[in-house]
Amino acid sequence: MEFFLRILAAALLGGLIGLEREYRAKEAGFRTHFLVAMGAALFMILSAHGFSDVLTSENHRLDVSRIAAQVVTGIGFIGAGTIIFQRHAVRGLTTAAGLWVTAAIGMAAGAGMYGLAVFTTVLVLIGLEAFNHFLRHIGPKEAEKGKEDKDLNEENDQET
Repeated sequence: MEFFLRILAAALLGGLIGLEREYRAKEAGFRTHFLVAMGAALFMILSAHGFSDVLTSENHRLDVSRIAAQVVTGIGFIGAGTIIFQRHAVRGLTTAAGLWVTAAIGMAAGAGMYGLAVFTTVLVLIGLEAFNHFLRHIGPKEAEKGKEDKDLNEENDQET
């Protein structure tokens, strides 16, 4: 029953982050974050408990970190798929980082570290909202200024 609770906790926490991303109409939303967290939790449980029957003698050694390490690699691959380079700008880095931390939250929940998983989820949501608020009031003006400077430089280059 404990394993079911771990997967449920991971799914709920990942879903919360996914809802925020969905609300912002980002590339990866609720379903993606929900699945990433839940899958990471399941892999963590499998990594730590799935092979206990293999240990029938002292000659066998179990390394519970091996599957967990591969989750990090797999999430890196998924995250890379969300990053787009378009018109001299990189998009999707926050989404990729969100998927990465969502996988870590899922792994923490899968390991039974509920407090750590909840705390990290709260920090992620605060960070996403705080940065969004900050960029809404500060960022666009600076981004527009930079774009205007770049457009002016490109026009000057074309004229010469």
